[in-house]
Amino acid sequence: MSLKTAKPDVVIVERRRDLRVAVRIPGHYMLADRRNGLGDPPRHPCHAVNISSHAIALAGSAGARIGERVIAVIDRLGKFEGPVIRLLTGGFVVTVDASEEDRDRLAATIEWVEQHKNFDVTDKRADKRLVPANPHSLIVLADGRVEKCVILDLSANGAAISAQALPKIGSPLALATIVGRVVRHFHGGFAVQFEERQSLSHLEDKVSLDSVLSAMKAGMESSRGN
Repeated sequence: MSLKTAKPDVVIVERRRDLRVAVRIPGHYMLADRRNGLGDPPRHPCHAVNISSHAIALAGSAGARIGERVIAVIDRLGKFEGPVIRLLTGGFVVTVDASEEDRDRLAATIEWVEQHKNFDVTDKRADKRLVPANPHSLIVLADGRVEKCVILDLSANGAAISAQALPKIGSPLALATIVGRVVRHFHGGFAVQFEERQSLSHLEDKVSLDSVLSAMKAGMESSRGN
């Protein structure tokens, strides 16, 4: 691949990583070095009010100190860890500690939030959504191809998925073992509606890549045994 071919991809990644979005998304956080009477870090409710792939601004009731390590879990965005780098009135800014792969995934999720934060009323997936702790999974396309994917969010009725493939709207596929149908395209991925409503309590385990690979391994061992 020539440098001229590769350069636009680098620019796109840099722009995505530089994207900073104003939001108001609920969650909770813990100050890692503080403990309650049981020896656990207390959980404090908060809202993420500004996010990028490098930092997140939180509005919360419990104050923090510069350099203090924060663990935050934000709806639809997932888990963040890092030190406080700036204090705000009623909150603080945390630097996001992440691998290159996790930072790219976070940047893609932020882009998704930016594109859809004003359209929740028209979204058919009115159910509560979650961002899986392990967003990597597999999709099985209508022609039998199996591809890796990243789950941007999940609900009982469907999922938002980023993958190399972009199946046609209306085409069937399986996310791990859950059968669904593509209902919408968006920049960077597509939305799938499940054929059957799923239980949120077990959904994350059903679609995680580790669970899928374990099930495939067990199936192959069973086949050899027979």
